[in-house]
Amino acid sequence: MNESFPPINRKVVVVGAGAVGATYCYALAQSGIASEIALIDRNEDLAQGHVLDLVHGMPYLPTLSIHVGTPADYADAQLIVITAGTAQKPGETRLDLLQRNAAIIRSIMTDIAAAKSAAVILVTTNPVDIMTYAAIKYAGKGSEKHIIGSGTVLDSSRFRYLLSDHCGISSHNVHAYILGEHGDSEFAAWSMTHIAGMSFDQYCPVCGMCSEWQAEKDRIEQAVRDSAYHIIDYKGATNWAIGLALTRITRAILRDEHSVLTISTLLDGEYGLHDVCLSIPCIVSAHGIEMVIAGELTEGEMASLNKSASILKSANDSLGI
Repeated sequence: MNESFPPINRKVVVVGAGAVGATYCYALAQSGIASEIALIDRNEDLAQGHVLDLVHGMPYLPTLSIHVGTPADYADAQLIVITAGTAQKPGETRLDLLQRNAAIIRSIMTDIAAAKSAAVILVTTNPVDIMTYAAIKYAGKGSEKHIIGSGTVLDSSRFRYLLSDHCGISSHNVHAYILGEHGDSEFAAWSMTHIAGMSFDQYCPVCGMCSEWQAEKDRIEQAVRDSAYHIIDYKGATNWAIGLALTRITRAILRDEHSVLTISTLLDGEYGLHDVCLSIPCIVSAHGIEMVIAGELTEGEMASLNKSASILKSANDSLGI
């Protein structure tokens, strides 16, 4: 029997061919998740160079199409990943950077709207929570669930690695989340952190790996916050781990996994917060956000979450959106 089935659309458009965008394309191409990758950048030569470099490795990759994209590619994309943005220049204020990157986001969102795209939009441009908020505001009402930010997915991965390294256990068996801002006010949700069904406060005495667990907790949490600074000091930018984190989020969307990830999303009353994007555990599917998981945090964790929200709201207000 010869049956014909329509092709599965697993097209990803990547906007921005810098270190993060290019590394993400490389990781995504190897993953076998996407059927098509279109790479867009204002520097067409840069995009063309990355595409040529990737397609020359096609015999060693899962079957897919990789090409230089245009805004027309937004129309039939299932996922659009925005990595485009600029770094802070010498003498430039944080507000200057915010305004400049918000203008880039606005231009991209205008092109996406013109293409009448129904794609899920994943923002990773920094500061990611504020740029995710800007993208939602530029897109307008009804966009809240399908526009998300990469948030603290990478930070949570760093947290899991550091805990696994400390305890001598595979990071795959450590369940832990960093919540709030992807930045200096982020915090470890220790009340949600566990291994083998045991909280770390219960597990640590059994493990016997340290005598001063509270001091270790503080050290590990600060190490997560400082990770990007150290990497940037060593090599100028972070790209490998964020490329893998974006690939993980992509898998949840393209495979409709209903995975729990700490992506940045617009809150509407969850945890008592409104009109601010930050990271809390969410169920991610082919539609973007299926559900925001409003769990119970300790009093101290709620104070940290509110602090993050306050910092981000002030930044959002400065954009005047």
